[in-house]
Amino acid sequence: MTITPAQIQSASQALRSVLRFDYPADSVLSRYFRDMREIGARDRAFVAEAVYGVLRRKRTLERLCGPEASTRQLILAWLARIEGTTLRQLGEGLHGRDTDYFTEIKGREAGEMSLAESADLPDWLAERLLATMTPEEVVALAQSLNRPAPLDLRVNTLKLERDALVARLQADGIACAPGRFSPAAVRLEGKPALQKHPLFLDGSFEVQDEGSQLLGYLLQPKRGEMVADFCAGAGGKTLLLGALMRNTGRLYAFDVSDKRLSKLKPRMARSGLSNVHPVVIASENDPRVKRLAGKLDRVLVDAPCSGLGTLRRNPDLKWRQSPEALAELTVKQTAILASAARLVKPGGRLVYATCSLLPEENEAIVAAFLAANDSFAPLNAQEVLAKQGITIECGEQLHLTPRSHDTDGFFAAVLERKA
Repeated sequence: MTITPAQIQSASQALRSVLRFDYPADSVLSRYFRDMREIGARDRAFVAEAVYGVLRRKRTLERLCGPEASTRQLILAWLARIEGTTLRQLGEGLHGRDTDYFTEIKGREAGEMSLAESADLPDWLAERLLATMTPEEVVALAQSLNRPAPLDLRVNTLKLERDALVARLQADGIACAPGRFSPAAVRLEGKPALQKHPLFLDGSFEVQDEGSQLLGYLLQPKRGEMVADFCAGAGGKTLLLGALMRNTGRLYAFDVSDKRLSKLKPRMARSGLSNVHPVVIASENDPRVKRLAGKLDRVLVDAPCSGLGTLRRNPDLKWRQSPEALAELTVKQTAILASAARLVKPGGRLVYATCSLLPEENEAIVAAFLAANDSFAPLNAQEVLAKQGITIECGEQLHLTPRSHDTDGFFAAVLERKA
């Protein structure tokens, strides 16, 4: 594929906006493409790939290019050193200064790099990971996080069986296969546009990472139960829980963001679920939450977190997060878990989950909660899944990583309120 000067210029402009880190990279790119409507689909794909490529390998590229490198130089270095692009593929029209820089950077030595630079991580994050991993494990994990994520679907079992979805997609020329772990997962080989596919429009499937799907199976809601998705967001896990409940019982979708919850409503309509009740709350101590104290069979807490387990999809997060932000999050996580736990009735189940890889957001939060709440006891996550026919080595507390499971990075602890 020939890369044009216009593509490099567009990627450089977009990257300049993204590297301010004022907003998430995906929203900055969306705004850029809205403002630059003349850019065609092929050029947009190159811009997005280049921007995300630089975000993933930012430390390596800065080491090669120097701290004062322009965004244009970072794009050229990404093409030369990460993508292995040849001078011939750059096509006609690049001025001599670009071709000279491209040729020079292709042969430049990076020199001795620190662990954080080798892993393309900020120093503080590499140090946190080193507290529980060897340097080799940190680099291997970081390399797995630097690969683009595959596209996973979750079949809506109220409407379709997984094998039927696979057969239909394959008949439509979409290469896919059943997921390794989740009984509802389908993994696609490429990243086709599916927003207009008839089975998406009628709610027969949703896009959802396979690791995220396993959280619903850890909660294991049953028909007719009262259940809450405590931090529902746009409702991906809510829809799975509703399907597992076979559209019976009562399923609360709580969130503090009306904007996020509003995205759930059209998804509910497509899915055919009628047992979901979205509720915007002011905080974890909202009176509408307190009224349900001790009444719910199962509560899922997918807590707000650093999101560092999703770096395959959101590589900008490692540059946008900070130790200060992490400290604020752990305070919030502690409060949310304590509040959600009050809803669980004796004999009921509580699942605390994050898409983080850091112990202070995961094991430490759960350990502190159990120390302060002797009415709860941990269950073995691997055994909970095994009883549902899901074979996976994930530990007593669920630990998923792209390196070991080819999913996003997830943590979950399964807790039971003593009867």
